[in-house]
Amino acid sequence: MADQEHTYKFNVAMSCSGCSGAVNRVLGKLEGVKSYEVSLENKEAVVVAEPGLDYETVLKTIKKTGKKVTSGFVDGESRSIEIAE
Repeated sequence: MADQEHTYKFNVAMSCSGCSGAVNRVLGKLEGVKSYEVSLENKEAVVVAEPGLDYETVLKTIKKTGKKVTSGFVDGESRSIEIAE
């Protein structure tokens, strides 16, 4: 079913609250994000996305902050963190 929400989890190299704040800000502005949680302690960002928001869009948005994404998951399954140009 294409019309269901997904949970995307990214491990992001964040070393300070400024880093996690940057990720928080971009996710807060992203269309289609139902909810999200950025944990500096666990170095991860978890995004609950509405059906229309795909994994790659969220990945690109996080990468725009300049933070290194070390791994990504969709509904618990590992996904590539390479972005096709």
